[in-house]
Amino acid sequence: MSIVPAALATATGLGGAGVLAGLALPGRLRVPTVGVLTAGVGVSGGAAGVAALGGDQWAAHFPDLLPLAGTYLAVDALAGLFMAVAGAVVAAVAVYGIGYAGGHGPHGLGSRTAQAVLPLFALTLVLVPVAASVSTFLALWELMALASLLLVLAEHRERAAVRQAGVWYAVMTHLGLVLLLVGFAVFAAQAGGETFAAMRAGAHAVSPTVRGLVFVLLAAGFASKAGAVPLHAWLPRAHPEAPSPVSALMSAAMVNLGVYGLVRTGLDLLGGGPAWWWLGLMAVGGTSAVYGILQAAMASDLKRLLAYSTSENMGLVLIGVGASGLFAAHGDRPLAALALAAALLHVVNHSAFKALLFCAAGSVLRATGERDLDRLGGLRAHMPATAGLFALAALGAVALPPGNGFISEWLLLQSLIHGFEVPGVAVAVVLPLSVAVIALSAGIAAAVFVKALGVGFFARPRSEQAGRAKESPALMLAGMGLLAAVCAALALVPGLLGDGLDRAVGATGLPGSGAVSGGGLKVRLADISASLSPLWLVAALTVAVMLAAGLPRLYGRRRRRANARLWDCGGGAPTPRMAYTATSFAEPLQRVFDDVLAPEQDVDVTPVRESAYLVERVRFQHRVPDRIEHRLYEPVLRALAGTGRAARRLAGGSVHVYLGYGFVGLVVLLLVLAVGW
Repeated sequence: MSIVPAALATATGLGGAGVLAGLALPGRLRVPTVGVLTAGVGVSGGAAGVAALGGDQWAAHFPDLLPLAGTYLAVDALAGLFMAVAGAVVAAVAVYGIGYAGGHGPHGLGSRTAQAVLPLFALTLVLVPVAASVSTFLALWELMALASLLLVLAEHRERAAVRQAGVWYAVMTHLGLVLLLVGFAVFAAQAGGETFAAMRAGAHAVSPTVRGLVFVLLAAGFASKAGAVPLHAWLPRAHPEAPSPVSALMSAAMVNLGVYGLVRTGLDLLGGGPAWWWLGLMAVGGTSAVYGILQAAMASDLKRLLAYSTSENMGLVLIGVGASGLFAAHGDRPLAALALAAALLHVVNHSAFKALLFCAAGSVLRATGERDLDRLGGLRAHMPATAGLFALAALGAVALPPGNGFISEWLLLQSLIHGFEVPGVAVAVVLPLSVAVIALSAGIAAAVFVKALGVGFFARPRSEQAGRAKESPALMLAGMGLLAAVCAALALVPGLLGDGLDRAVGATGLPGSGAVSGGGLKVRLADISASLSPLWLVAALTVAVMLAAGLPRLYGRRRRRANARLWDCGGGAPTPRMAYTATSFAEPLQRVFDDVLAPEQDVDVTPVRESAYLVERVRFQHRVPDRIEHRLYEPVLRALAGTGRAARRLAGGSVHVYLGYGFVGLVVLLLVLAVGW
C-alpha cells in the first residue's frame, strides 16, 4: 500500500491547522504551535518524497476541488526528489524559526499574518511538484507566490526597503506567471488536453515551431523563479529583506521549483528538443553562474551576498540540465542521464548548505541587528557555534572537499568533459566554455566565503553590536544542527542517493539505471570509467591536516623558545580600522572584472568659503550596481513612468471627454469585429 497519499493528506491537514493556529492563538502560543505544525508539514511531505524516490508512485483526480477542470495529482520519483528536499528544508527551518520568531513580538515574522501564511507557504513548496495538470499546477504556483510575497513583506513596518523589495518581487513573479500561463495554454491547446499525461502523449503532434515557442516561454517563466540572469532582479532584493527563515525557504526550496518546472516540461512533457533549446539554457546558466558570484564578491551585505550565491548555484544547475538536453538531442542518452543526475544532486546539496547559510546569517542578524560585513567582526568568539556552522556550510558552497557541494560539481564536470566526444561544432565550443565557467565560479566562490568568514567572524569587532553579540537560542542552533548533519551526510556518503537519483532521472524518460551507483561509501559512474570515494578523501585530508599541524609542534618542542612582544614599528597595537573590510577585500577582484561590473565612483570636494585653495571636506562614494538591472530594467521603468505621466493628460476630469473615449472605443471595436468577421 502506498504511503504517499496518507503522507500528503497529513501534510495538508497540518498545514491547514497551522493556518488556523496562526490566526487564532495568542502570541505566546502562536509561534511554537505554528512552528511544530509547519515542521510536521515538512516531515510529512519529505516522507512522501522519500517513498516516491524508493519507487512508490501515486495518482489521483478530484473533479470537484477546482471548478471546470478539477484537480489532478501525481507523484513519481522526479516529483519525489523535490518534495523530499523541500520537506527536509521546511522541517529544519521550522524548528529554527521557533527560536528566531520568538524574539520578534507581535510584528515581523511573529505577527499573526506571517504565522498564518508560513505553514501555507511550506505546504505549497511540497505540493507544487505533485500537480499533474496545468490548472492545478498554476493554482498551486500562484498560491506559493502570494504566500511568499506576504512573508517577504513581514517586516515592512521596520524598513522602507522591504516595501520596495516586495514591489519588485510581485512584479517579477507575476511576469513569470504570465509567461507560464501563455506557454501552457499554447501547449495544452496543441496537445489536446491540459493534464500532464495528455500533454506528454500529444507532444509529438505539435509542430516544431510551436514546440520551440512553448519551450522558450516556459523556460523564461521557470528561469525567473530560479533566479537566473537576467530575470534575477527580484532575488537580491527579496531574499535580504525577508525574515531569515523565509529567506532560507525561498533560497533553498522555492527556487528549486523553477528547476523542477524546466526538467518536467522540457525533458518530460515535451520529450526533449533540438540542440538550440539546450545551448540557450546553458548560456543562461553560465551567465548566471559567473555574474551571480561576481556580484556576491562585491556585496558587503551578508544576506545579499548569499542571495547572489543562489543565482550562481542555480546557474550551475541550469548548465547541467542544458547539457543533459544537449546530449540527449545528439543521441548520447547515458551521458544525458549523468548530466541530469549531477544537476539534481547539486539541487540537493545547494538546498542543504544554502539553508544553513541563511539560518546562520539570521543568527548573526538577530544577535547584532547588522547585515553589513563592514560593521561585523569578532563573532567567532561571541558566537562560536554559529561561526562553526557557517564555516561548514561555506565549505559546501565553495565546492571543495570535504564540502557537500564538491561531489555534485565533480559529477557535472565529469559529464561535460566526457561530452567532448559528442560531435558538433557548437558542442565543441560550448562544453569547454562551460567547464571554464564552473572552474571560474568555484574560484571566485572561495574568495567570497573567505571574505564572509574572515571579515564577519574572525576579524575584530567594528561596531558595539558586534562586540556585544551573544549565541543564538537552543532551538535556532538545533535547526541549524539538523541542516549541518544533512550537509555532512551528503559530503561523506552521497552514494546513498544513487538509487533515488537514478529513479528521478528515469522519470524524465532517460536511462536512469546506473547513472550514479556505488552505495554509500563510493560513487561509481556506470557508463564512464570514473569513481570517487568521498569518505576516503575526507580521511586523507584529515590525516594531512593533522600531520601539517602536529609535526611543527612536535619539532618546536625540542627547541627552546623565548616569549617576547612582537615589534610593532612604534605604531602601537592594531585597531579594527586597520583591518581589511569586505569592501577592501573585494577591491582587487573588482579591478580584474572592472569592465563587467562597471563600478561607479564620485568625488565631491567642498572648498572653504574664504579660499578656493583650502578644502573643507572631501566626500568619496564608490558602489558596484547590478549592471544588468541598471541597463535593462531602469530604462523600462523610466519609459513606464513617462507613459504614466503622459497618460494623465487624458484624464482631464470632464465627463464629456470620458463619454467620447467610450464612444470612440466602441466604434473601433465594431470596426475590428466587422473586418475580422
